[in-house]
Amino acid sequence: MDKSELKALLDKVADGRTGAAEALAQIQSAPVANIGYAQLDLARGVRQGAGEVVFGQGKTAAQVAGIVDALVAAGQRHVLVTRLDPQKAAKACALMTCDASWDYREDARLAVAGGMPKPSGNGRIVVACAGTSDLPVAEEAALTAEFLGNRVERVWDVGVAGLHRLLAHAEVLARAQVVIAVAGMEGALASVIGGLVSCPVIAVPTSVGYGASLGGIAALLSMLNSCASGVSVVNIDNGFGAGYQASLINHLSGRD
Repeated sequence: MDKSELKALLDKVADGRTGAAEALAQIQSAPVANIGYAQLDLARGVRQGAGEVVFGQGKTAAQVAGIVDALVAAGQRHVLVTRLDPQKAAKACALMTCDASWDYREDARLAVAGGMPKPSGNGRIVVACAGTSDLPVAEEAALTAEFLGNRVERVWDVGVAGLHRLLAHAEVLARAQVVIAVAGMEGALASVIGGLVSCPVIAVPTSVGYGASLGGIAALLSMLNSCASGVSVVNIDNGFGAGYQASLINHLSGRD
């Protein structure tokens, strides 16, 4: 159960469609499912608005399948699995016993069980990718944001080596609620976008580049030292983290 489902349940109690005892039984379900090799946080959706996400790297196909099955059985309708290679994804799908749909996206190395929810964010998230080599990380960010209920617009191959390519999308960037800027090499794209837009910019350094890029550290340091205001930075190749953070921003409402 996530926040929107909890609110819907409380609305049903308020208008008499559901009894208080039945609602209480649903809310009081165990907050943790212990399946031996994993303890699943079943209350995360109510606390944070999104259910637990499965990090596939380092897990076996059987463990991935078991975790997805347990989350679905506990009522989590949509499950995201990140960092999943094609072979493990195929094995996990074959081992799953739940009836949730399974959609694997090789370009982003992630899978979605149960399908994508409808968009519920306030505006649009734009994911801008510097080069084709950065696409796996950019797609991870874009699909994560879509999984979390956001409308996403993709702007690909707009690195600073050909600045006119980015400027051709100035209107799209100006309409964004949040921009995710994904770049390797020297990572300058985030600073350029940060100087063009009035919304938050989340910079994602990638490990793409020649030797002196140091596996993305050069891009990371460049983004951390950005002179553009409003630029924040996630870790190297962390498309998921950028998509999640952008979703939080895009779902913010005023609080007293």
